[in-house]
Amino acid sequence: MGDNVDTGVYSLQEALKIADDLELDLVEISPNADPPVCKIVDYQKFLYQQKKKQKEIKAKTTKIIVKEIRFGPNTDEHDYNFKLKHAEKFLEDGAKVKAFVFFKGRTILFKEKGEILLLRLAQDLEEIAKVEQLPKLEGKRMIMILSPKVKKK
Repeated sequence: MGDNVDTGVYSLQEALKIADDLELDLVEISPNADPPVCKIVDYQKFLYQQKKKQKEIKAKTTKIIVKEIRFGPNTDEHDYNFKLKHAEKFLEDGAKVKAFVFFKGRTILFKEKGEILLLRLAQDLEEIAKVEQLPKLEGKRMIMILSPKVKKK
């Protein structure tokens, strides 16, 4: 776009003729406006710019990774600590952690144990994570979601 930018209102035929004289394309920018807004540009270059913008937008979006950690209602201390270390690593890497207690058969009677276990996990990780969803029973699984705390720069 140079200094000789003409922003006049033209009929379709006039605009097409001007674009043809300049050996460029007439591109409709805003079809819903009254009158429709068009621009005289090199269409291939226009497409390239649009694609480039989309790519930049896509690159700026963050991808959310969710890692799962499974416990049983009677998970012992060693296994708990082992899984706690994994959860810490996942959170430090920026992933969300979906911790769940899976109840098999009659272990559903120990719902309180499962909830206590998940709340203990949340308490042990409170330095680096915040609870996004409190423990909730869904079928045979009690699920809790933790997300990493945003580090202040």
